[in-house]
Amino acid sequence: MKAPGIQTIIFDLGGVLIDWQPAYVFLKEFRGNKEKMDEFLSTVCAWEWNLNQDAGYPLAKATQERIALFPEYERLIKMYYGRWEDMLGLAHKDTLSVLDYLKNQKKYRLLALTNWSHETFPVAQKKFPWLEWFEGIVVSGEEKLRKPDPEIYQRLIQRYKVVATQAVFIDDNAENVKAAGALGFHAIHFKSAGQLVHDLKYLNIKLPEKLVEKIKNPLMSLDL
Repeated sequence: MKAPGIQTIIFDLGGVLIDWQPAYVFLKEFRGNKEKMDEFLSTVCAWEWNLNQDAGYPLAKATQERIALFPEYERLIKMYYGRWEDMLGLAHKDTLSVLDYLKNQKKYRLLALTNWSHETFPVAQKKFPWLEWFEGIVVSGEEKLRKPDPEIYQRLIQRYKVVATQAVFIDDNAENVKAAGALGFHAIHFKSAGQLVHDLKYLNIKLPEKLVEKIKNPLMSLDL
């Protein structure tokens, strides 16, 4: 369905605009043994454990609790948040170029909704000054809620007076996209900048051909 009345575009950050990979730190610690690193990151410092901190749980407390469970990994567990900044890669330049164009058009409100610890988010703000381009950013750790809980979307809606049916939500996590769609957003499951450009065009949000040509990611259309 076409959506000519789009007023607001909401971006997820990690995975869409910002590259973040624990492997940047731990692959070296495991001497290049990806299998051992993956085992550590799936059992000791598991993704679900990290998500708990995205919902506002204190990093120091989470670290000590994990050490109590896996004392033999104390040094590596401390490294997870101790060297968290080293896990931040660069901005995804193609997606950032889309954001930059939308900002300069001054036609759409730009917001962000991110699952991110409130303790580490200031590090990202310092590293990526373009985060100031957003009218507002809802950070899960500050809200003590995280996507895909519908309540965090409602907080964004209420805080910034967003009309969901006139807004696009972009996220690389399918569950987060599904939750946004259930609330009436035009939800895009981000897989590449090329696919994003295609899906924005489908919603009558057109980007200049010069910009489209620069984006090299493969085109993967989605049902919106």
